[in-house]
Amino acid sequence: MTVAQDAADASASSSGMALFAHGFRPFFLLAGIWAVVPITVWAAALHGVRVPEGVLPFNLWHAHEMAAGFIGAAMCGFLLTAIPNWTGRRGYAGAPLMLVVTLFVLARVVLWPGFPVSSQTAAIIALLPLPALLLLIAPALIRAQAPRLFGPPLLILAFWIGDLLMLGDMAGWWSGYFDLGRMLALNVALALIGLIGGRILPSFTLNALRRAGRPADLQPLPGVDRAAIIALLLVVLGDLVVPGTPVSGAVAAVAAVLLLLRLSRWYGLRTLNQPILWVLHLAYLMLPFALGVKAVFLLSDWAGAANWLHLQTIGATALMILAVMTRATLGHTARDLVASRWTVAAYVMVPMAALLRGFGPIFINPQAAYSLSGLAWITAFAVFLIIFGPMLVTSRADGKPG
Repeated sequence: MTVAQDAADASASSSGMALFAHGFRPFFLLAGIWAVVPITVWAAALHGVRVPEGVLPFNLWHAHEMAAGFIGAAMCGFLLTAIPNWTGRRGYAGAPLMLVVTLFVLARVVLWPGFPVSSQTAAIIALLPLPALLLLIAPALIRAQAPRLFGPPLLILAFWIGDLLMLGDMAGWWSGYFDLGRMLALNVALALIGLIGGRILPSFTLNALRRAGRPADLQPLPGVDRAAIIALLLVVLGDLVVPGTPVSGAVAAVAAVLLLLRLSRWYGLRTLNQPILWVLHLAYLMLPFALGVKAVFLLSDWAGAANWLHLQTIGATALMILAVMTRATLGHTARDLVASRWTVAAYVMVPMAALLRGFGPIFINPQAAYSLSGLAWITAFAVFLIIFGPMLVTSRADGKPG
């Protein structure tokens, strides 16, 4: 940490620019905003509102922005929060953070439906944020000289490659790779959740049980933790090499079993009186659930399991994002780690949205199911913005920088 960086951090905090005093602040806010905006536009289009054509056809814009926009913002916020914790450096703040945030916002603008820009220019601009982020965090990782810390950034690089495949298809650099790129990005996000969730869930749970006077010891099943992560990485590989096949389904089934076994050792039932904890366990549970439904579809072709991808993206990925963002925001703004009633309601509405999107069309009119799912989703993240938005744009409760 240099004197210049110390000064920049202090300036960001003291000048009233609390939003840029720590990396999680702008990106968690952007994740919340971009969770709401594309789904609101999608819901409006579903009900007949005309949406102008942009460089991406509307259905592809929706798919891309929920991955690169919503999930991408959450990834940036997480990494900019985790790297200082892992390496001992101060949090990212000031001008470097503003630059990455600006690039991220520009990426959303040039892809907005109807924005007057060529597809190639839009692709180049929209591909800039993640490389800029990785360049920002690279010096701290290199100085730390800890190879294990490179795992999450490498996964985010793979996520960016998925984005490159999508936007390169849009720009005409190649053809027929959009779906492959989207699946790569979404599966990498799932693998990152499996990896990071496997680190934080046991730690947070054991610490909370210890504070509550109910100490417990972690008792992993031999070999299961490593096998579960390997299986998740094979899910990523399988959907690249043999997508939509029984082989991919079998890999998903194995990963589901291993993840469920792993989760069973983390004392989830003891956290039912602490929503800030049980939501993490519920989000992790959605990983094997989504993969299990995927396996059923690919191995049996049962139409009722056809919407498995939304169980993965909404139920597992988005719920874990919401759980981590709420917890990290409370902790890093010096507030008690207690979820309010409205926050708990948001925790419930996200899996509700997943189930409505995944299975609703079996029981009710598909458009009604999609509308109800969208409403639950929008409400959940609107609650996040209302409750946590002010925390993200104002100084810490204890007055300290960051």
